[in-house]
Amino acid sequence: MAAASTDLRMDHLPSDPLLYILSFLDFRDLIHCSYVSRRLNELSKHNPLWRRHCFKHWLLTDADRLQSSMSWYCLFKQYYKDLGSYIQYYAVLKKAWDQLKSFLQQRCPRMIASLKEGATEVELNDIETQICCKLPDDYRCSYRIHNGQKLVIPGLMGSMSLSNHYRSEVLLDVETAAGGFQQRKGMKRCLPLTFCFHTGLSQYMALQPAEGRRMFESFYPCPDQTAQDPSAIDMFITGSCFLEWFTTYVHNVVTGEYPIIRDQIFRYVHDKSCVATTGDITVSVSTSFLPELSSVHPPHFFFTYRIRIEMSSSASPEDACQLDSRYWKITTSDGNVEEVQGPGVVGEFPVMSPGRVHEYASCTTFSTPSEYMEGHYTFHRLAYKEDVFQVAIPRFHMVCPPFREPVVRTQKAPTTYSVRFDDHDDDTECYDGDGDDFGDLRGINMAALEGAWCPRHI
Repeated sequence: MAAASTDLRMDHLPSDPLLYILSFLDFRDLIHCSYVSRRLNELSKHNPLWRRHCFKHWLLTDADRLQSSMSWYCLFKQYYKDLGSYIQYYAVLKKAWDQLKSFLQQRCPRMIASLKEGATEVELNDIETQICCKLPDDYRCSYRIHNGQKLVIPGLMGSMSLSNHYRSEVLLDVETAAGGFQQRKGMKRCLPLTFCFHTGLSQYMALQPAEGRRMFESFYPCPDQTAQDPSAIDMFITGSCFLEWFTTYVHNVVTGEYPIIRDQIFRYVHDKSCVATTGDITVSVSTSFLPELSSVHPPHFFFTYRIRIEMSSSASPEDACQLDSRYWKITTSDGNVEEVQGPGVVGEFPVMSPGRVHEYASCTTFSTPSEYMEGHYTFHRLAYKEDVFQVAIPRFHMVCPPFREPVVRTQKAPTTYSVRFDDHDDDTECYDGDGDDFGDLRGINMAALEGAWCPRHI
């Protein structure tokens, strides 16, 4: 008698264990399985298998499927046909856009209204033909979701206001960005990502690794004022690629890292450890670097800081007090130390009572790219003026973003630049230096700053 056959054929296996195995495969392997046999071809199209992939890659929900009246398999195919070349970026960028819009809907509705519908593949291809450069896939993917925003204020990419200086950066639509595509020496093959009406400043993305730049990194250009060649450009680097640049910004917005003030996003960064409590009074500090008022050559790094003073709501009414003076100890990265003291803060002497919050902004410049400040305020009790006490200001660091010097620099004779603390003598919110303080920074539209709207107290 012939021996019984021990061959195990795919067609004889039950469906449930096969479907269970297929449920662990990614969409590519699932498609490959469909070519193995008729049986696997049928099973690989099993609708529940594709539900997970639609959730993961396209962020689709059960409600989306019901509205489409399509199977999960067909829905995945439809999206893949349109956006398949961006599948490694789409979910991350779509989630970031959804989080940003949800967060801003109640806080900054004007920004939501300014967003443009996504660009089409044809439009993005036409832009590449126009500028003779390929756009990175993560940039294209984001612009398929939203084609930047209308040229309005406030800008989606953050604001800053200080005295007569105001900045608000718009996320450029791809057509406007292409119009600002750079081919001039020192900025070859750079595409603007943002634009500020008041400063004329843009963040750029390098589309090719030309003139010492790395492909797809984002940066603020900064003319080297000590070079004889006007095309010598330093870079304040803001991101290694569009995906990192955009998602990092969104994370800072939706987590509250960047505060919303008067319907605008302000790019102040707060270190959570930068908080000090003395008795019933808590002081916290956030900082921001202003590239448009800074330069690498000569070294001139401009920072603004925002201080929040809060008295606990559980404090006794008898503990009400008034700020009399402040003391600063400022240390630069080269070891120089300066001590500054004076009356009030930004010309004010705030009264603190239970639950009261006082916030103010000030600024400073340094000749080193990093430094820190710390100090204290002196208060007196309203009920008993002789009761004087100090409140600690936590140490806070101010560090400019990484910067890169141009590949070729033709320098003038070297000059020594000392550390300057122009605004600390009176700690005023208004920076009242003369034009020599930052009027010599080339590329800044200083005329646009004249009369620019800026809230006096932010």
